[in-house]
Amino acid sequence: MNTYELLRPLLFLLPPEKAHAFAMEGFVGLLKIPGIKNIFKSIYRQEDLFEAKNMELVFRNRIGIAAGFDKNGLYTDALFALGFGHVEVGTVTPKPQDGNPLPRLFRLPSDKALINRMGFNNRGVTAMARSLEKRKEKGIVGGNIGKNKNTDNKDAYKDYVQCIHTLHGLVDYFTVNISSPNTPGLRELQEEDALKDLLQKVQDANHAKSKALPLLLKIAPDMSKEAACKMADICIQQGVQGMIISNTTISREGLLTAASHIDSIGNGGLSGLPLLHASTDLLQAVHTHAGEKLLFIGSGGILSGTHMQKKFAAGASLVQVYTGFVYRGPGIVKHLYKELKTV
Repeated sequence: MNTYELLRPLLFLLPPEKAHAFAMEGFVGLLKIPGIKNIFKSIYRQEDLFEAKNMELVFRNRIGIAAGFDKNGLYTDALFALGFGHVEVGTVTPKPQDGNPLPRLFRLPSDKALINRMGFNNRGVTAMARSLEKRKEKGIVGGNIGKNKNTDNKDAYKDYVQCIHTLHGLVDYFTVNISSPNTPGLRELQEEDALKDLLQKVQDANHAKSKALPLLLKIAPDMSKEAACKMADICIQQGVQGMIISNTTISREGLLTAASHIDSIGNGGLSGLPLLHASTDLLQAVHTHAGEKLLFIGSGGILSGTHMQKKFAAGASLVQVYTGFVYRGPGIVKHLYKELKTV
C-alpha cells in the first residue's frame, strides 16, 4: 500500500471539491520549499518522447491530465512536477461563471467513478491568461475552450473565438469542447451543420494569427459510431488535427453503486472505470474510419496500465486521465508506465 492509499480515506472525508482544492493548494505550497520540486520531478518524471507530427509538438510522455482538473490554469507547474506529459486546462469561457449549484461533484468509490455537473465553473479566460503567463515549467499545455451558459448557440462561435484570441501564445493547442452534458444545449453543437459552422469560424480566427495552433475536438461517448465518424470527416475537412474520445457519459448502466444513491445524485456526467468500454469502443471505430488523418487522444476509464494499453490498441497516440488521479493519487503517471511494461 502506497502513501496515497493511506491518505485517500482522509481526503474522502471532505466534499470532493474541497478535497481537490485542499490537496492541490497544499501541494503547490509544498513545491515552494527550495529543492522540493526537483525531488518530486526526480521521483515522478517519465521520459517517453512522442512526436505528434501533424501537430508539430513533442510530448515528454504520452500521459496527460484531462480538462476539468485544472480549470483555471493554476496548477500546470505542479502537474508537470508529477510527471504528466501534457496538461489540458479549462474548460474556460470568456466570462467568469460560477457553474451549477452545490453539491455538483460526487464520488462512486465502488465503481471507481465520479459524477459531476460542474457547469464550466471558471474564472474566465482573462484570469486564465494571467495564470498561464506565470508558469515556469516547460511542457505542452492545451487550452480547452467552451461557451458561457447564457450564450445562445447561434452566437457560441464568438465565445470560442474570444478564447482563441486571449490564449493564443500561452497554450500549445486548443480543444473545442462541445460535449459536456452539464451546459444546456451544448451538445447540440455536435450536429453536422452546427459543427461545420463552428469549426470553420474557429479556424478562421485561428489561422488569422501569425501561426495557427493545432485544434482538437472533444466528443461525447453518447452517440452512434456513425455520427462520430461523420464528425471525424468534418474535422478532416476543416483542418482539425485531432479528436479526444471521450468526455463524460450520461449513461448509468452497469454501476455497482446502489440505484437509490445514483437517483439521489441526479443529473451529471459519469467518468471513471465504467466509461472505459464505451469510450474505447468509440475510439476504435473512429480511428478505423479516419486512420492517420487525425491524432487521437484516448480518455475515459484509465486506472491501470492495462486500460492505457487498450486505448493505444484502439488507436490513441496519447491518453488523458482525471478520475484515475482521484483514485490512484499523484503517482499515477509513474504507476501507469510501470504497469504498461507488464502488459
